[in-house]
Amino acid sequence: MEASLDYHFGTQLQTHIKTPTSLKIAIIGFGNVAQFLAKAFVSQGHTVLAHSRSDHSDTAAKLGVSFFNDPHDLCEEHPEVVMLCTSILSTKSVLESIPFQRLRRSTLFVDVLSVKEFPRSLFLEILPEEFDILCTHPMFGPESDKKGWAGLPFMYDKVRIGNDDIRISRCGRFLDVFAREGCRMVEMSCADHDKYAAESQFITHTMGRILERFGFESSSINTKGAKDSFDLYYGLSMYNSNAMEQLEKLESAFQSVKRELSGNLQSLYSRQLFEDEGE
Repeated sequence: MEASLDYHFGTQLQTHIKTPTSLKIAIIGFGNVAQFLAKAFVSQGHTVLAHSRSDHSDTAAKLGVSFFNDPHDLCEEHPEVVMLCTSILSTKSVLESIPFQRLRRSTLFVDVLSVKEFPRSLFLEILPEEFDILCTHPMFGPESDKKGWAGLPFMYDKVRIGNDDIRISRCGRFLDVFAREGCRMVEMSCADHDKYAAESQFITHTMGRILERFGFESSSINTKGAKDSFDLYYGLSMYNSNAMEQLEKLESAFQSVKRELSGNLQSLYSRQLFEDEGE
């Protein structure tokens, strides 16, 4: 899904006046989702920097974002917030490639992955102890931009936030970006998120892939649907410890429905057979 990019939009954003509450936010990984989120950051007056393996400098310029080809140069800008916007599968390698020594101590690290226990564990394992950690999951994507974010859930877990006023305020100002857009703010532990997500998101993706392989013929009354990448689906299954349990429950539920249907059909057949013999 491509986020819509408007040149005039980016030009207008340059005129925003920075406020005392504005943040300097660095985004690592600048694909569709990152660009989608960057638009909201810039529109609210925040300074946004970006780095990615691919060159997105032209797109960044249109959005009012400063793009850096070298992560060292980006980190030397001393962003207050570093947001990882990578795929689940590449998160560890990207995190390990960041030159932490060039950042200010106590920098806030944020992720936006669809699984939460995995990045939480990585952050706690790899990041210096002085850095703050906020795990989040915007439960929407670039397609939601057409209707706005009002009422859409934004999950977050303050995994490690310093107890001084500056750190607390910085975390609050970042979360306020989504609150101001009208999101329904949901504070939840990473463990609970993954439990609920396996019951809903993973099963939904699984059913979509099953139906994709079913071999339906195209018709004039087809309905539109969204298609996720296999990397995302693989990440949801491999990095959510609840996924396999839900897959087993799905298989069990399918077998239960199949047995119920077979039993009812057998009962109907037997009833009809007896009625025919009685005539």
